[in-house]
Amino acid sequence: MSGHGYESGRLNLPFVGIATFGKKPYVENWDEIDADVAILGAPFDFGCQFRSGARFGPRSVREASTLFSFGHAGAYDHEDDATYLGEEVRIVDCGDADIIHTKTEESHANIAYGVKKILDAGAIPVTIGGDHSVNIPCINAFAEDCAANGPIHVVQIDAHLDFVDNRKGVTDGHGNPMRRAIEKDYVSGMTQLGIRNVSSTAKEGYEDARARGSDILSVRQVRKLGTEGVLDRIPEGARYYVTIDIDAFCPSIAPGTGTPSHGGFHYYDVLEILQGLSKRGDVVGIDLVEVAPAYDPSESTQILAAQLLLNFIGFIFHNRS
Repeated sequence: MSGHGYESGRLNLPFVGIATFGKKPYVENWDEIDADVAILGAPFDFGCQFRSGARFGPRSVREASTLFSFGHAGAYDHEDDATYLGEEVRIVDCGDADIIHTKTEESHANIAYGVKKILDAGAIPVTIGGDHSVNIPCINAFAEDCAANGPIHVVQIDAHLDFVDNRKGVTDGHGNPMRRAIEKDYVSGMTQLGIRNVSSTAKEGYEDARARGSDILSVRQVRKLGTEGVLDRIPEGARYYVTIDIDAFCPSIAPGTGTPSHGGFHYYDVLEILQGLSKRGDVVGIDLVEVAPAYDPSESTQILAAQLLLNFIGFIFHNRS
C-alpha cells in the first residue's frame, strides 16, 4: 500500500500555507513548466453584462481547492474502486495572467500567452476565470497546437449559448466566446449542454450555431437522454476542449455567479458527463469560468468548482493509463 504522507513531515491542513491550486507547486517562470497539468488564473471580468466580481474567481477556487489537499497519495473513490490523482499526475500552478484594467485586447493577449506556454510545455492548460470571455484567448492559444495535432471539439457546459456575434461593437465579451470559437478553422464542432430559459443569444444565433455544426441541449434534454445518450452525440476519439460556466449549475448549489439561471444542473449531472468524456477521447484543455465569490457567503460555489476540476483531472489521467 502506498504511503499517504501522514507518517512523517508536516500535517499541512487545508487552512495552513499558501493557497495554490490543490497546494501544488507554484511555477513562476513559464519557461520552466514541467508537468502534466498546469493551472492558470485569468482574473478578468470586464466582459460582464450584469454583475461583475468573477475577477476574484481564480483566488477563491484556489483557496477552496485546499479543502481537498491532505497529503494523500491520491484520492480513493470507493464507487469506482479507483485511486485518482496519485503522485504520478504532476500538477503545477502557474499563477495568473497579467490583467490590465479596462484593456480587453491586452488582457486577453496575456491570457493566450500563458495558455500557449502551457501547451508548449506539453501540459494540459486548466484556466480558471474570470468571466466567460477568457475562453476567447484560451481557444486562440490552440492555433499552433491544432496545426500540429489536429482540430478540437468544444464541449460547453453553460446556461447560456454565448453565441452573440456583435452587440453594439462588442465582439469579445462574455456573450461572444462560442461564436468566436466556431469561427476558427481548427474547431471542428461544438456540443453545448445546459442551455436554457432566457438566453443571451437571439433565435438567429441558435440557428447559426446549429448551421455551423453545434449540438445544443438543455438541462431537461440532457436528463431525458441520460449520460450515455449525451455522450453518444459527441464525436468519439476527438480532441476535446471543455469550457465550464459555473452558471450551468442550479443557483441553489452555485449562487456565486454574475448571471444565475434557475433550473440548472446538479453535481452528478455534470460529473458523469465529464467522466464519460474522459473515456471517449482526449481532453486537451479546460476552462472554468464565472465564479464570483462575493455572491455566495457560504463559499459552496467555489468548493463545487474546485471539486469538479480535481475530479475531472483525476478522470482524465486515470483513463489515459
